[in-house]
Amino acid sequence: MKRIIISGCNGKMGKKISSCIRERNDCTVVAGIDKNPESFDGFPVFAAPAECPVQADVLIDFSHPSALASLLAYCVDKKLPAVIATTGLSNEQIEQIKECSKQVPLFFSFNMSLGVNLLAQLAKKAAAVLGDQFDIEIIEKHHNQKIDAPSGTALMLADAVSSVLKEEPQYVYDRHAVRKKRSKNEIGIHAVRGGTIVGEHEILFAGHDEMLTLSHTAMSKEIFATGSINAAIFLCGKSAGLYDMGDIV
Repeated sequence: MKRIIISGCNGKMGKKISSCIRERNDCTVVAGIDKNPESFDGFPVFAAPAECPVQADVLIDFSHPSALASLLAYCVDKKLPAVIATTGLSNEQIEQIKECSKQVPLFFSFNMSLGVNLLAQLAKKAAAVLGDQFDIEIIEKHHNQKIDAPSGTALMLADAVSSVLKEEPQYVYDRHAVRKKRSKNEIGIHAVRGGTIVGEHEILFAGHDEMLTLSHTAMSKEIFATGSINAAIFLCGKSAGLYDMGDIV
């Protein structure tokens, strides 16, 4: 039975993770960390990582980018593996994760869905075959409360595609500001925000007289919760290093 600490336990994703863990028999929540330290689900909740004295096997973070530094320091001090699933991290924060992974096992992915990560692998295959002859556009859609745009997942998909292209492409986010024809060496990335859309990602390969579309639609947040829990179980017992969904897929 793996013991899990949830960072951001009183947020929407934190509550969903807690709910999913209650239905499993291979893990349990032993503590939470949240700026609102009320306990709703029967385990103790602490306002900051440094205040948590509870022993655990792994931590799942679905909180806020501002909490990353203190969480990483806590995990390094406790030698505690962690799944970093918070979105909206800066490039500097991602570098911090990479640096800390030299001391403790860390799992980091822009998207915790197994399906999305499989989509990235399929997109790489398609780009390797079609990339020189097809224009590539990525469209992502999320609910109207999402702050960052484009989504980290859209950037992850763009990075996956660009990794197999012969020339490094330019990411174009605002075609309205570019009054010229589309160049071959670019990937257009478009963000839509509206309603309660959980998450949709589409990769469009547009060629001469034909199009290929790869897409993924999230119907609920539960897929991200399940993915983070599976990642946490996977991470237990691993040596220091940086892991991602590619290691599971």
